[in-house]
Amino acid sequence: MKNIFLIGMPSSGKTTLGKELARHVRYRFVDTDRLIVKAAGMAINEIFAQKGEPHFRELERDILRVIRPNSKLVIATGGGMPCFFDNMDYIKTHGLSVFLDVPPSELYQRMKRISANERPLYNPLDEQLLTTLRQKHADRLSFYTQADISLSGNDLNVHAVLKAIAEN
Repeated sequence: MKNIFLIGMPSSGKTTLGKELARHVRYRFVDTDRLIVKAAGMAINEIFAQKGEPHFRELERDILRVIRPNSKLVIATGGGMPCFFDNMDYIKTHGLSVFLDVPPSELYQRMKRISANERPLYNPLDEQLLTTLRQKHADRLSFYTQADISLSGNDLNVHAVLKAIAEN
C-alpha cells in the first residue's frame, strides 16, 4: 500500500490529522521533523541556529529518501520539505500526496498559541507574523498544489481526507 504524505504550511494540522488518519487506515504515523531531531541529536531550532537552514533542508532531503515506499505510512512532512531539491517529485513518485491548505489567517491564530521555540521560521511574538505567513504560503503554493489531493479550509478533518483519498 502506498504511503500517504501530508504536506502544507506549519500549523496546518499535518501531525494532528496524520495521527488520526493513520489510526483509521491502520498505517503507522511518521513525522519527518521528529525523524530529523532524532538523527541530528538536536532540536530543529538548534539545527537552524547552529548549522543554518540550508543544512536543515539537506537533512530533510536525506530523511525523505530513507522512508521506504509502500510501507503503510502516513507521513507528516515539514512545511518546507516539498519546496527544496526535488522533494515534491520524490513524494509524488513514492506515495499519495495530500495538501492541507489552511488560510494564513488561521495559521496565524494557531501559531499565536505555541511557544516561540517550536517554529524556527515563525515567531508568534513577531508583529509581522501574519505578513510572513501570507508570503510563505504564496511562495510555496506552486509546490503544494502539485499534490495528488488538495483540501482547503479551517476545519480539515480525517473524514474529509478519507473521502478525498477514496475518490482519488
